[in-house]
Amino acid sequence: MGGQGQAAWELLLPAAGAPARRRGRALQEALREAVRSGRLAAGTRLPSSRELAADLGVSRGLVTEAYEQLTAEGYLRSDRGAGTWVGGAARAAVHGARDLAARAPGVRVDFRPGTPDLSLFPRSAWAAAQRSVLTRLPHPALGYPDPRGLPGLREALAAMLARRRGVVADPERLVVCSGVAQASTLLGFVLRARGLRQVGIEDPGSPEHGRLFAATGMETVWLPLDEEGLRPGPLADSGVRAVVVTPSHQFPSGIGWSAERRAALLNWARAVDGYVLEDDYDGDFRYDRAPVGALQGLDPERVAYTGSVSKSLAPGLRLGWMLVPEALLDEVVERKRTMDLGNPVLDQAVLAEFVTRGGYDRQLRRCQRAYRERRDALLAALAEHLPGTRVSGIAAGLHVIARVPGRFGPPERFLARAAEAGVPLRPLEEYGTERPADGDVRLVIGYAHLTPSAIATGIRLVGEALGRG
Repeated sequence: MGGQGQAAWELLLPAAGAPARRRGRALQEALREAVRSGRLAAGTRLPSSRELAADLGVSRGLVTEAYEQLTAEGYLRSDRGAGTWVGGAARAAVHGARDLAARAPGVRVDFRPGTPDLSLFPRSAWAAAQRSVLTRLPHPALGYPDPRGLPGLREALAAMLARRRGVVADPERLVVCSGVAQASTLLGFVLRARGLRQVGIEDPGSPEHGRLFAATGMETVWLPLDEEGLRPGPLADSGVRAVVVTPSHQFPSGIGWSAERRAALLNWARAVDGYVLEDDYDGDFRYDRAPVGALQGLDPERVAYTGSVSKSLAPGLRLGWMLVPEALLDEVVERKRTMDLGNPVLDQAVLAEFVTRGGYDRQLRRCQRAYRERRDALLAALAEHLPGTRVSGIAAGLHVIARVPGRFGPPERFLARAAEAGVPLRPLEEYGTERPADGDVRLVIGYAHLTPSAIATGIRLVGEALGRG
């Protein structure tokens, strides 16, 4: 046999040694991969079925079947009386998969805000809930679910949210979502279909809100805050009829909205026939008193309330919820149905089990103790290594706003020195449109995912880096 026939024999020889029951499939897979990888180049003439069968020690029928199958798929071409050739349709596959999740290479301590401690995830309790669910979940429950979510989960979440967050929680109006991100997108599509073209975002606020609504075709309008919440004048002058807010613990400023501003926002929504998306992203974590109830409890027909387990359990679970105003419910549910046909049934059932058996409440208490300790550690480290730093906002959540005195600046130098020390920090102006002109350095510092010792080390490194300058 010629050189090309010898090459084919060498490439396909391992397949010939496969068990008899799957030898034909193994031969096809080996031949297919040889073409894909380019080891059998386009235009290569293959041995006849009789020759290749003899060289491999297999039946001619196996080779003939393999040639016919790959010719039908387009990997080979066969010219009557002229033999079998490698076709030109196949291209080499890209092997391996990249990980596009956010990473911070070369960082010693990362004070990124909004990140929980994933080591606190209750693996044993979650595994027990999974076993319980798999034991008793009926077979029909594994079919396509109600796009709103499993009734058992909606009932469990509604009861928990009414008790913990003071919302008006009708299970029939609760939609299980893939986190607050999907809830925002669902609402954006529905409002866009109703003719709304703009959505108001808190300034400072999370740029992610703007990006999510932009994906639905809506334009972002930044609305200024003061120490009480959204300023009513700019809101009224903006012309928007939908806003996204974080009133229980504003991100990133850390303030809690005053009762007067909450009432003013709802009065505005009623006056303009508008809607409010309340992102209650860390409303359960208050360290100096009981958390203030959610805004939605004051007007469930104007406020779409959203939350998730991303801060309490893990963002990778992609489980959240939205309590939807009655007027928008059918449209939101239909959009959810066409978007993904509902969230995974097993994950929903496990969360329902975890909530109803008390596991979720225990997890919140565990996280609250840990995060309170870490906040205290951060304040102590700032006082020791960056004396004069003031922390604003309420004692809550997973981050603080730290105002570092101007003598440690200017801001560009401060941030550069910290990054050189392996401690990147996020300035407040990354989250808004205005930059203070007083020379102080305003930082958004996350702490929940760091141990007290890591927090102390990170702030010490920043202090030392600035001292060397």
